[in-house]
Amino acid sequence: MESIAMSDWDGSSKANTTGYRIFIMLLKMGGTGPAYLLLRFVAFYYFLFSARANRAIRYYLRQRLHFSGLKAIRLRYCNYYWFGQALIDRIVLMAGIKNKFTFNFDGEAYLKEMVAGGKGGLLLSAHIGNWEIAGHLLKRLNTKIHIVMYDGEQQQIKEYLNSVTGERNAHIIIIKDAISHIYEIMEALNNNELVCMHSDRFLPGNKTLSADFLGAPAAFPAGPFTIAAKLAVPVSFVFALKESATHYHFFATPGAIYKDRPQKDNPEAILADFIEQVTLKVQQYPDQWYNYYPFWEKDKRINPS
Repeated sequence: MESIAMSDWDGSSKANTTGYRIFIMLLKMGGTGPAYLLLRFVAFYYFLFSARANRAIRYYLRQRLHFSGLKAIRLRYCNYYWFGQALIDRIVLMAGIKNKFTFNFDGEAYLKEMVAGGKGGLLLSAHIGNWEIAGHLLKRLNTKIHIVMYDGEQQQIKEYLNSVTGERNAHIIIIKDAISHIYEIMEALNNNELVCMHSDRFLPGNKTLSADFLGAPAAFPAGPFTIAAKLAVPVSFVFALKESATHYHFFATPGAIYKDRPQKDNPEAILADFIEQVTLKVQQYPDQWYNYYPFWEKDKRINPS
């Protein structure tokens, strides 16, 4: 299971191949049931001993969502458990392991309209729910999908997972220190393809935008919202949330071309719309928000890096 005891997120993922091997063995032998059973103990370990991540989750649940007492404690454990399921489910779907997953698709028609429009499009999401599942489901759109992400997995982990699941259905655009990934994004959009971007996490030194989120100032990466403001391509906010052990709910908003909308053609206005959608999802699925480090400015003062 991915290490989630972070002080400041640096784009890296810390894990070990042995842990993945154990879960994949269980998945191949008995499906998700035995894997989820083992996950309960793994999640409880992180619940007890992942001190820095616990402080960040506790602040989020108690100070930003105003849960208290036993409910906040229960949600903190559930957060680790749902996160582990997200990692397991990614392997299940990508490796074609037998499963009983079902899906609802709210707003899929909006994405089909974007594809039919021939302008490409930006799909902006956050670290809530299971983005890997969302990316997998987008293959239903019959167009090329690009996912912009930090290359955080250790090489040996990546090679092992690729040997089990095969390469991702989507093309991965790796964010680098230089701006080469910007040219890849532009090329994809010029080819009328879809580009998916997380829009709630950034590396130190990146340009950011500050905005109120759940009642306190927080920093967001400027890049996705700047691109959305400058290009005449439709933008949709998409999420895939898990509602039971076997059921996912996919959401997408109507595609909007912000460059053509008066008073909305700026990064700050797009960020405000994005935060509105993320807030709705966080309030509905409070235990599926997976940013395990001080996210808000007030949180950083409480948890100094």
